[in-house]
Amino acid sequence: MLLAAALSVVRPAAVASSRQSVSRGGRPSMAASRLEQLAAVTTLSIDTGDLDVIAEYAKTGSITDATTNPLFVSQAGLSGDERYVAFVDAAVRYAKANADGDGAVLELAMDRLAVELGLEIVKLVPGYVSTEVDIRESFNTAESLRRARRIIAMYEAEGVDRSRVLVKLAGTWEGIQAARELEREGIRCNITLIFGFIQAVAAAQAGARLISPFPGRIKDWHSANGGDLLLGESTYEPSDDPGVKCVRRIYAYYKAHGHDGTICMPASWRPSRGPSDPAFATDEIVALAGVDRMTIPPPLLASLAESEAPLARALQPDVAAAACSDPIVGGGDMSESQFRLALNADVCATTKMAEGINAFVAETLKLEQALRAKL
Repeated sequence: MLLAAALSVVRPAAVASSRQSVSRGGRPSMAASRLEQLAAVTTLSIDTGDLDVIAEYAKTGSITDATTNPLFVSQAGLSGDERYVAFVDAAVRYAKANADGDGAVLELAMDRLAVELGLEIVKLVPGYVSTEVDIRESFNTAESLRRARRIIAMYEAEGVDRSRVLVKLAGTWEGIQAARELEREGIRCNITLIFGFIQAVAAAQAGARLISPFPGRIKDWHSANGGDLLLGESTYEPSDDPGVKCVRRIYAYYKAHGHDGTICMPASWRPSRGPSDPAFATDEIVALAGVDRMTIPPPLLASLAESEAPLARALQPDVAAAACSDPIVGGGDMSESQFRLALNADVCATTKMAEGINAFVAETLKLEQALRAKL
């Protein structure tokens, strides 16, 4: 199966830097798409591992970064597409030549495959490329550090400066502490699987360069656990969407308490008002316009590109900071016990993080099995 089919991508055939419409005087005028309007207030990343789609959107000028995750790496490795098969073969050759022992070959091949994909993406976008540490190390700080340093070393050996790469780590206590140490070494980190406020605060206190909260999955949990009922569906107005409210709270806390060095980049989107109408698909995105960054999958980028409806900026740094009601948490550097107690009290964050880690572990095991066959 081709990777494009696996990811159900929508190619930006109709996306242009601007669009022509007819003015009241009958002469052509230029109308900005919603994608262009959003890109003017929020830095945009594309959330896919499909190289063709990344290249096409990069040409529009609307996206600057690209994010991948274990699902995308697994799909690339298993796609059968000749280019991705070549990545797998290159990763296997590299691992056989550089691993310290038989047991380390498979592990190194896994890391190298993620880097092979990243090395192609870095040619296509001018900004950050995210590469994730093996999700199974999410509760092991020492191993997260070792794998992260090795990933960066492989990029640097290929001439890619570490400033271009974001090492992705899960928003566990151990992952966040690994980020604390890596940031001191000049290795920039993306703390992912953020489902609760306390994870975001701890990541900022650790100096992480970027966090990825998941408003859509937060909304999923609340919808399944007592959302407003409308025609049998648990739905929200976008401004009341629990995922939107969580990201707004994080954004406001960062702006109010001097965490401007940590980028808030939401990912994983859902329609606030229910899945029945395609017009609702970008509800959360529109409600968070103005946040530092967003990473958006191709189908939603295409939906934004196809609309010329006005898009108002929803988040402003000064306004958000003034509205923040949260005091500094943990005296500015919370303890492990404070973090764990607060995370335990947030049932949504605890549940969704466990689900996310387990889902990525499953994808990692699929890929590991395929690589083991090649080894």
